[in-house]
Amino acid sequence: MDMQRLGKSSISVSRMGLGCWAIGGPWWAGNDPLGWGDVDDAESIRAVHCALDRGINFLDTANVYGAGHSERVLATALKGRRNHVILAIKFGYLADEATKQALGESATPDSIREQCDESLRRLNTDVIDLLQFHLNEFELQASDTVREVLEELVAAGKIRAYGWSTDDPVRAERFAKGAHCVAVQCQLNVLDDNRPMVALAERIGITCINRGPLAMGLLSGKYGPESMLASDDIRGTSPEWLAYFENGKPSSRWLSMLDAIREILCSEGRSLVQGALAWLWGRSDRNLPIPGFRTVAQVEENCQAMLRGPLKPHQMEEIRNLLTGEGDP
Repeated sequence: MDMQRLGKSSISVSRMGLGCWAIGGPWWAGNDPLGWGDVDDAESIRAVHCALDRGINFLDTANVYGAGHSERVLATALKGRRNHVILAIKFGYLADEATKQALGESATPDSIREQCDESLRRLNTDVIDLLQFHLNEFELQASDTVREVLEELVAAGKIRAYGWSTDDPVRAERFAKGAHCVAVQCQLNVLDDNRPMVALAERIGITCINRGPLAMGLLSGKYGPESMLASDDIRGTSPEWLAYFENGKPSSRWLSMLDAIREILCSEGRSLVQGALAWLWGRSDRNLPIPGFRTVAQVEENCQAMLRGPLKPHQMEEIRNLLTGEGDP
C-alpha cells in the first residue's frame, strides 16, 4: 500500500486508515445512543487483522468510543503487532466504563494528562503516536494551554505528535503553530467538501484526516429513502449535528446528491464505497480517509479501493459541476 508522511513528521502512514468508533459498541448519553449498536468483538479483531495484513497501519479511535471499549478491542487485536501500527487517539470527552454513560467534557491540564494515561493503560502501550483534541469548537485562546500540555506529553515520551479534530481552519492553524502538531481531523467526503480545511492542510503541510469519509454509511449504498436505522444506533436518533440522516432515515437531500454522481463513483468497476474513497485521494494528496467498519467484508472492500487509486481529474471536475456547478476549487 502507498505510504505518506504524517504532516512534517517522520511518521509513515498508509494512505487510508480505519475509523474505530463503531467497534466500540454501545454507549449512551442518558437514553440517547452514542454508538452504532451492538458489535461482535471477535469479528472486529479479525477485521483489524485483515486491514493490517493488507498494509493499513493507521488506526483512529477515541477514549470515549464505547466508553473505552474500542481502545480495549484494539489492545487485544494488536498483541504482537503494536510496533507496526500508528495509533491515533482522541481526548476531551469523558465516559464511565462501568455504566457506559457519557460524562461531559474536560480539557484542563490535569485532565488531559489523566485521559492520556488512561488511554495508554487501556491500549496496553507505552506511547500514543497521534493524540488528537476532540472538542471541535473549544475556545480559541484557551487552546494554547491545551497545546502546551500536549508538547509536554511529547517531551515526556507519552505521545509522538498531536492534532485537533475540528472543522474550523482558524482553530486548526493556531494549534498547528506547535512544533509537534502534524494533523487536523475534519468532516470531509464527496457530498460534503471542506474546502477551507483542505486548503489549510496543503498550505501549511499538515495531514488532513477525513472524518466521515462515507457520510456515516450513506455512501455505502445500503440505505434508501425508506431505510430506518435502529434505535440503539446514533444515526437512528439523528442528532442535529448528524446531517446525513433525519429522524432515523437517510436525508432525501443527501440521497439526491448521491444519485447525481453515483455513476461516476461506480465507474471503472469501483463499488460506491471505493469511488467515494477514490474521490478523497483525487481531492488532495494530504487527505487520509478513515472509513468506519464492523466486519471483515467492509475492510476488504475499503482496501480494494487502493488498488484503483484516485479518480481522474476529468471525473473530479464532472462531480464538482454536478454538485456545485463550479469548476476548480
